[in-house]
Amino acid sequence: MHFNSRANCLIIGEVAQTHDGSLGLAHAFIDAIAKSGADAVKFQTHIAAEESTAAEPWRIKFSKQDESRFDYWQRMEFSDTQWSDLKRHAEECGLLFLSSPFSAGAVDMLDRIGIEAWKIASGELFNPFVLDPILATGKPVIASSGMSDWRELDALVERFRQASTTFALLQCSSVYPCPPEHVGLNVIEEIRQHYHCPTGLSDHSGTIYPSLAAATLGASVLEVHVTLSRDMFGPDVPASVTTDELTTLVEGVRYIECMRDHPIDKNAMGKDLEPTRAIFGKSLVARTALRAGTIVRTEDIGAKKPGTGIPAKDAGKIIGRTLNKDVGSDHFFTESDFT
Repeated sequence: MHFNSRANCLIIGEVAQTHDGSLGLAHAFIDAIAKSGADAVKFQTHIAAEESTAAEPWRIKFSKQDESRFDYWQRMEFSDTQWSDLKRHAEECGLLFLSSPFSAGAVDMLDRIGIEAWKIASGELFNPFVLDPILATGKPVIASSGMSDWRELDALVERFRQASTTFALLQCSSVYPCPPEHVGLNVIEEIRQHYHCPTGLSDHSGTIYPSLAAATLGASVLEVHVTLSRDMFGPDVPASVTTDELTTLVEGVRYIECMRDHPIDKNAMGKDLEPTRAIFGKSLVARTALRAGTIVRTEDIGAKKPGTGIPAKDAGKIIGRTLNKDVGSDHFFTESDFT
């Protein structure tokens, strides 16, 4: 997968843990995201024993059934076969299957099932136990920059280039949900200028607006968290768009791409719209009946549709001229009316 060769922005629907450990619900997300018209579905692959301990604190204590964060990660686990089935289902729906690994074991498992590209979460960019095996696969990488400064990103990009890795680097603010003042649209262009690479936005605002704005800036990749309903359970729901909103987002991005792909020439457009100008424009008319020999004054003329006669903008060209014949009210002036 080469981001620069894509005709359209890659739009990713991120499920994360919103499936709440239910394999059936994870499959339902795939169907809903495919129906929206998005290009990819993304999960997160957690193996509790490889990435966590009982000492890990809760970011938000939301679970009523898990005593610890470790217990929660265990409940989020799927087997190799289950992950393989999710990948196959996604591909049957025409979606690129992605999942962010959070341990070396998760990298190994995803590589075994044949994942085509990697999405690296912001917190794993500088974890060599995740990054090194990912780069060793030679597969393309999409990386979120939510917790990194420019010095760290410089080092990361250098790693990617040393490994000859195809990559896209996304602006991301690790705030859930992310308010508009922290979205950082400016960073999209700054990444493009700094690294001359495909870029875009990983958004946690829970709205479609940042992604639409990023599309106008030429984003190559957009990632949004997705929920089937705002009434669903879990910490990611407030930072997610619904699948109906995702449909609107996809439609909006494709509309924006069409506009960006078709710049117009205002001069050529003006010529093309001459027939429309005649319909909507106005022509100079006599406000009342006027006798031959009348020297036309400003108060003698008006402007009315259609615009097939002397244009209203040319009023100054007939004021002060002498009529050579009688004309009635609403008569459309022509050059032949004057001596």
